[in-house]
Amino acid sequence: MEENEYSGYWEPPRKRCCCARQRTQLVLVGLLSTAMWAGLMALLLLWHWETEKNLKQLGDTAIQNVSRITKDLQKYQSNQLAQKSQAVQMSQNLQELQAEQKQMKGQDSQLSQNLTQLQEDLIDVKSQNSELSQNLNRLQEDLVDVKSLGLNEKRKASDSLEKIQEEVAKLWIEILMSKGTPCNKCPKNWLHFQQKCYYFGKGSKQWIQARFACSNLEGRLVSIHSQKEQDFLTQHINKRDSWIGLQDLNVEGEFVWADGSPVGYSNWNPGEPNNGGQGEDCGMMRGSGQWNDAFCRSYLDAWVCEQLATCELSAPVASVSPTGPTPRNES
Repeated sequence: MEENEYSGYWEPPRKRCCCARQRTQLVLVGLLSTAMWAGLMALLLLWHWETEKNLKQLGDTAIQNVSRITKDLQKYQSNQLAQKSQAVQMSQNLQELQAEQKQMKGQDSQLSQNLTQLQEDLIDVKSQNSELSQNLNRLQEDLVDVKSLGLNEKRKASDSLEKIQEEVAKLWIEILMSKGTPCNKCPKNWLHFQQKCYYFGKGSKQWIQARFACSNLEGRLVSIHSQKEQDFLTQHINKRDSWIGLQDLNVEGEFVWADGSPVGYSNWNPGEPNNGGQGEDCGMMRGSGQWNDAFCRSYLDAWVCEQLATCELSAPVASVSPTGPTPRNES
């Protein structure tokens, strides 16, 4: 018995050590599993948060896209309505153009008839203008004679030529008007009255400056020969003192018009003309319409030009140039 006890070596008890090691391993495995599950849960929560964030962004983007698409759709529908309206308007315009084209064809026919009638009238005029032909021949002779005249004689001849030219122009107008041709054509911004055109100029000018301004417009300072003409001018000067074509520069007290005609009709202000102050040799028209002689170098804010009206159809009528009326063709 004793030999058996001391004959071998002592071994520690193995079962208790193995159990403790197993428990430690189980604890480690449990902790590792817990850590893994915690990490997994954290990943799942993070993924869930990112997913919700992305879904929210996708939702916001979808809302914006739907709103933009809705606006584009409304704009497209509005454009469609506008295009339909334009199509209707274009259809109406086309119908109007077609109607105007038909009307123009009728007018062309009428114009052709008028042209034929005008040609017949011109043939008649050629047979009736013997007096005009004589005046034109006399005018040509006067032009030849002018070359040999002195300065003063040239001026007198020029005045005579102006009168002849204007008489020729008036004769043409009367002949054409007797044939039914309207002779009331005026340049732009000129007003027609009876057989003349009038321009109401504005701006501070002396009498000679106003005269040159009218010349540049192919006219001359106005000459007034009737109460009706005076009433027309009074109505349109808008109460402004205006220069007119009246002067006695050559002979004191003997006023003549810019066209060389004498003063037949007059509308002097009471006590005028008086040649007061430093000499008053140029005519003006008060805002009331009455005339007054004034110092030629005074500045007035308005002036009135005139020229003969022209006929609407082709005819050798005259316009007033800076030196008088000259023949021209109007179409």
